[in-house]
Amino acid sequence: QVQLVESGGGLVQTGGSLRLSCAASGRTFSSYAMGWFRRAPGKAREFVASISRDVGRTYYADGVKGRFTISRDNANNTVYLQMNSLKPEDTATYFCAASRATGSVFAYDYTYWGQGTQVTVSS
Repeated sequence: QVQLVESGGGLVQTGGSLRLSCAASGRTFSSYAMGWFRRAPGKAREFVASISRDVGRTYYADGVKGRFTISRDNANNTVYLQMNSLKPEDTATYFCAASRATGSVFAYDYTYWGQGTQVTVSS
């Protein structure tokens, strides 16, 4: 079993940056692909980015390409989401998740989820 804890959320102005972290427990972190999803108020959860087990492949939603970067440190059981050029529409609760399937954009492919961290971008 994998337990995930997100951190790094907060309030930032338009154009600012934040770096989210997701710390994973357990010895099997490197066997999972990791993803970030978000849920904005009144909207469905949506895929943001994912990274393969071996950090070789990354995937992004169209709306964040070029602004967000996902990375992972398998030695420290942590996955990151660097968010630059933030926009008010990026305001959401961000969740990290673990999956046996690489590159999936579907929440149902992810087995373990964190509790989320709030990101608010003011205009």
